[in-house]
Amino acid sequence: MSTHRDIPRVPERGTVLRTVGSRERRSHLSAPRVPTVGIDIGGTKVMAGVVDADGSILEKVRAETPDKSKSPKVVEDTIVELVLDLSDRHDVHAVGIGAAGWVDADRSRVLFAPHLAWRNEPLRDSLQARLAVPVMVDNDANTAAWAEWRFGAGRGEEHLVMITLGTGIGGAILEDGRVKRGKYGVAGEFGHMQVVPGGHRCPCGNRGCWEQYSSGNALVREARELAAADSPVAYNIVERVKGNIPDITGPLITELAREGDAMCVELLQDIGQWLGVGIANLAAALDPSCFVIGGGVSAADDLLIVPARDAFRRHLTGRGYRPEARVAKAELGPEAGMVGAADLARLVARRFRRANRRRVERYERYERYAQVLRPGGGRTLRSRSTTEEPGA
Repeated sequence: MSTHRDIPRVPERGTVLRTVGSRERRSHLSAPRVPTVGIDIGGTKVMAGVVDADGSILEKVRAETPDKSKSPKVVEDTIVELVLDLSDRHDVHAVGIGAAGWVDADRSRVLFAPHLAWRNEPLRDSLQARLAVPVMVDNDANTAAWAEWRFGAGRGEEHLVMITLGTGIGGAILEDGRVKRGKYGVAGEFGHMQVVPGGHRCPCGNRGCWEQYSSGNALVREARELAAADSPVAYNIVERVKGNIPDITGPLITELAREGDAMCVELLQDIGQWLGVGIANLAAALDPSCFVIGGGVSAADDLLIVPARDAFRRHLTGRGYRPEARVAKAELGPEAGMVGAADLARLVARRFRRANRRRVERYERYERYAQVLRPGGGRTLRSRSTTEEPGA
């Protein structure tokens, strides 16, 4: 007769999930090839798209980002509406969020978002409860870097650093196929390295941050200052905006630079040179094989990238005696964050499916053990339904 000692020990729930977690850290190549939704949340727009396992966008929709003075729930409502809209036409298995802000190491809370009213916001759990599918939250620069590594300019690179030039500067580090998020989840905030002690005031509270010299804000600030001072070099751009200086924007500066406007070309060269100085510093600290330059300002192409490469070579520590990292323009454009968020969500979908499968197997095993015990008059083990919702 079987005795209690004959029954194999049933793993504790935590042990099962820890096993799944260790497998989760394996290659993304084994993630399920299922459609997922990526969300890119910026200061002005929320873009959502269904992305397949090859990084192709099957459909995308967008909405304006609610005003930052509104409650976080308003932004959450916008995200839910977009996902549900896409789910009407696609079989969505998971949702990935790329948020412009600091996300904690567990990728569950947005600790701080400069352009939104999110302060320690439990975004993952809130959305997961409403959408009933797994949700992954990450910094938007991390998701963009992942997309470029998987499908764009960083393919094949083992050590990659991405710089996103937009309103400010974002950044991300990938090493051996993993995003390096740091102990607290906020690694890659390169824009707030201080490059000019006592320099321009930054909204972060410090002075002389890198993004005050190489970003969309820096580009527009310099152009508007020249225009406001009635500088003769600003005549063309002032005429283009009919004297309304607040209408001077980064895309307009890039457009005029492409047309040969000397001031706009020079401003982009200045931004590019500061970009080169910053990535030379990052090369000294991180020694990557490739820098990928993305974000809205990168649309200036060689007007920005060429002076950046020149400055990088001039300022690189040990120049001439060390391998030089490749500096490449991002290939996926403004959709990189959305594509990367969707692709990272596939890893969450895998963990979700495996954890549920193991839970089902566990309770089936309980039922078998219970059948062994019952003939001998032993205690009966209670079995939970194998149709239980994942995550219950």
